[in-house]
Amino acid sequence: MDAKPRYLTPKRADELFGTVVARLTRMGLTVAGSRVLAVRGRTSGEWRTVPVNPMTVDGERYLVAPRGHTQWVRNMRAAGGGELRRGRRAEAFTAVELPDADKPPVLREYLRRWAWEVGRFFEGIDATSSDEELLAVAPGFPVFRIAS
Repeated sequence: MDAKPRYLTPKRADELFGTVVARLTRMGLTVAGSRVLAVRGRTSGEWRTVPVNPMTVDGERYLVAPRGHTQWVRNMRAAGGGELRRGRRAEAFTAVELPDADKPPVLREYLRRWAWEVGRFFEGIDATSSDEELLAVAPGFPVFRIAS
């Protein structure tokens, strides 16, 4: 694994798209099941928000970080949970990070559902990639199992 954790800085288009999705989700509309993730900052304690794509695989709910070890990932590790928001509804949850060995089926399903939005962050990996290929990139894609 690289000495430095994988992190892709968002491009201006990514920021604009995220702003639009977050605004719609705050209004109660959803873009392909999107929610606004709210998690407490690890040093400030203030709520930080970002649009995310929660999903269910085999009865368990997950959040995947397609851009790697982002600020929300670091905050989630420190806080151990947060809220998923849509409109005026807020669902509190706890989160447990998955070990790399458990990530391939979740990453595959995430790519199957949202490759149109996040596929470019996976650099040559897609929903048809082998388990070995997914395992090789798993350290760069944090995944959290969430529960209410």
